[in-house]
Amino acid sequence: MDSTICGLRKALNIIGGKWKILILCSIYECGVMRYGELRRKIDGITNTMLAQSLHELEDAKLVTRQQFNEMPLRVEYSLTPKCETLIPILLELKDWSEKNI
Repeated sequence: MDSTICGLRKALNIIGGKWKILILCSIYECGVMRYGELRRKIDGITNTMLAQSLHELEDAKLVTRQQFNEMPLRVEYSLTPKCETLIPILLELKDWSEKNI
């Protein structure tokens, strides 16, 4: 298989789908976000999809989850340094889309 396609396939396996890029861009815009903030910002996402997507992004080392043991329980999500290198590429894709679609 062509190495370009293989590399793209790997990237799309991690960030593909309907919600993950929107989650990453939302966190990028705000810096740090709580679960409820993400839920309100991303129109149409279900609790199940948000939780699953955040878990997968955390497993891929793109998002960091920090839990504060206080009442009520507080959890914050932020981008990892690895993900920070991805953001300019996603912004380029956004720009291309706005110009061409």
